[in-house]
Amino acid sequence: MTATTVPSSLGSAQRWGPLWGHRARDWAEAEAHQEPAYRAVLDRLALRPGARLLDVGCGAGTFLALAAARGVRVAGVDASPALVELARRRVPGADVRVGDLQFLPDAEATFDAVTGLTSFFFAQDMVAALREAGRVAKPGAPVVVEVFGAPERCDLEAVKAIIRPYLPAPPPGAPAAPQLWRPGALEALAAAAGLQVVDAYCVAYDTDYPDAATLGRLMLSPAGLAKLVGPAREDAVRREIVDALAPQRRPDGSYRLHTEMRHVVITHA
Repeated sequence: MTATTVPSSLGSAQRWGPLWGHRARDWAEAEAHQEPAYRAVLDRLALRPGARLLDVGCGAGTFLALAAARGVRVAGVDASPALVELARRRVPGADVRVGDLQFLPDAEATFDAVTGLTSFFFAQDMVAALREAGRVAKPGAPVVVEVFGAPERCDLEAVKAIIRPYLPAPPPGAPAAPQLWRPGALEALAAAAGLQVVDAYCVAYDTDYPDAATLGRLMLSPAGLAKLVGPAREDAVRREIVDALAPQRRPDGSYRLHTEMRHVVITHA
């Protein structure tokens, strides 16, 4: 079976690509805060030098760079041309392309591991995206799915509540988004994609922001939030986000946010 030729316009890339690329450099700075979770993924995978890894929704290439530093041969796909360009600069020589999670450009059984770090749930059809990740993974190779952990252990939940009304509405007729942090939710999606769970674990870490200005700026970078709220409302939304995170403010004016990420490793059933 060769790489699919279905056009990416049938997926979610055209919907999300321009948004994630709106403030690409700010997102690259924000994405670096996820390094503790990324390192935990690489430690768990324990890939040998020369192994081939595909990161689906690779963003600005933070995870790709960490993997490449361990001798892994990395490739990436992202919906945003601006983020793909940053990833190519960060990891020269890596095979990084603009594409859609549901329609990957690679042949069947190409990679020793596939990762989707806070990316699979942006697919128009998450089951189809997981099935596609399994298609390009070698038989028995791990597919790592990362989602946010339990809401009470993620300070970013306060931000999500603010930005949710601005996010694009799901396609007509789309099912309600599952609560992916709940045990069994990802397992059910994996089963629907013809895959099975072989490992699951959580990674918790703290992220520091030096001041309110940096916090507000970076919180407006994911998912094109600044573009979605528009220039007339940007300052007000930024203040609302900073105010919501006031409990995380420290005496010196910096902020420390706690995050828990859940990782589920799936493979061919």
